[in-house]
Amino acid sequence: MSHPLDNIPLLPHVLIMVYDVIIAGGGLNGITLALALDSAGIRAAVIDKHAPAAALKNGFDGRSYALAAASQKMLEVLGLWDELADNAEPMLEIKVSDGFVGETPSPFVMEFGQEDFRQGPMGYMIEDRHLRAALHNALKRSSVVTMSNCEILTQTIHPTHAAVAMISGTTLTAALLVGADGRNSSIAKAAGLTRAGWDYGQSSLVCAIAHDRPHNGIAHQYFMPSGPLAILPLTQNRSGIVWTEKTETAHNIHALNDVDYLDVLRPRFGTFLGDISLAGDRYIYPLSLSTTHRMIASRVALVGDAAHAVHPIAGQGLNSGFKDVAALAQVLCDTKRRGQDLGIHTSLEEYQRWRGFDNALLCTATNTFNRLFSNDNPVMRGLRDLGLGLVNNTPALRQAFVANAAGAAGDVPKLLRGEPL
Repeated sequence: MSHPLDNIPLLPHVLIMVYDVIIAGGGLNGITLALALDSAGIRAAVIDKHAPAAALKNGFDGRSYALAAASQKMLEVLGLWDELADNAEPMLEIKVSDGFVGETPSPFVMEFGQEDFRQGPMGYMIEDRHLRAALHNALKRSSVVTMSNCEILTQTIHPTHAAVAMISGTTLTAALLVGADGRNSSIAKAAGLTRAGWDYGQSSLVCAIAHDRPHNGIAHQYFMPSGPLAILPLTQNRSGIVWTEKTETAHNIHALNDVDYLDVLRPRFGTFLGDISLAGDRYIYPLSLSTTHRMIASRVALVGDAAHAVHPIAGQGLNSGFKDVAALAQVLCDTKRRGQDLGIHTSLEEYQRWRGFDNALLCTATNTFNRLFSNDNPVMRGLRDLGLGLVNNTPALRQAFVANAAGAAGDVPKLLRGEPL
């Protein structure tokens, strides 16, 4: 059976390459989607304007991710987990409370443990360098075509296909074009997919620390007046830090030398893990909400930050992107099995319905939580503490919270259930 795009006429002196799906963006979401499609026999090409070496540094750069249990299942079914397991730290407990600089945390605490999620760890902490390396290694073993240091000059949507013209002169065509190119997605802009959002006036200081005492797989989230402080368990007696402050304060802290930086962190961090020291580089990221009104256009779909970039308060950014990947891969796989055009509008609408509401809900929730918790209003603080105590003492609410955090709530795609496409 011939491919529907095989009969596109070749123009003289122009190299035209034909695929099922073109993915713009070679980050975590883009590569994962390509590997998922490849596992189902869908021909994919990844275009990345960056060189792989820029993302594959050997040293630890301080960045890490909280992978939900569902995200771990997807990586396992795609054949990546064996390479990642030794460098992944299971999150066995989560503790959430109000916090104060130089004081012990509030006695009103939400605590979640293995009794709330009996399927295993609620998630895993993994460093960026290990996850990215495993994805690139899997790409080498796959049939996915990757084009690095390449940039899309134009994209054109035709009735039967999408075409992208590269600066190099090459033209690629496919039934579907996927934007996995971040919150400033050029694919979304060219497709007319408009965005909404705002700056939070906050920035996150990100680093890793080594500490004397074991963390025992416990993740901590303190809601400080200026923003949340997350202490997330890494391997080898280390923890990842996501420390949010007002932007001006954050930049002043980031400009300090390492000794002074730790002096500012210690009264916020506390002494429960003993003495602390830096274990890698320090980073700072401005925080904003940026979400498209729709995730699809004619023969175009968006995944990850290209569609929705949220506040890190719930640690769901990458997991939300992986949900997009798993849902889109399943929709396309089902479309292929029906013998239909992969870019057919009805299939893209199915993806929009599946992920659009969930992503809108996540944007609303993270925005609400940040505004509710990033302040020192005594009335609001009292209401927060009552809410934390209520959830902690209501088993049904605890289990619902954990199911959402683990990615096990709602209509879960096959890959996130650990099932192949």
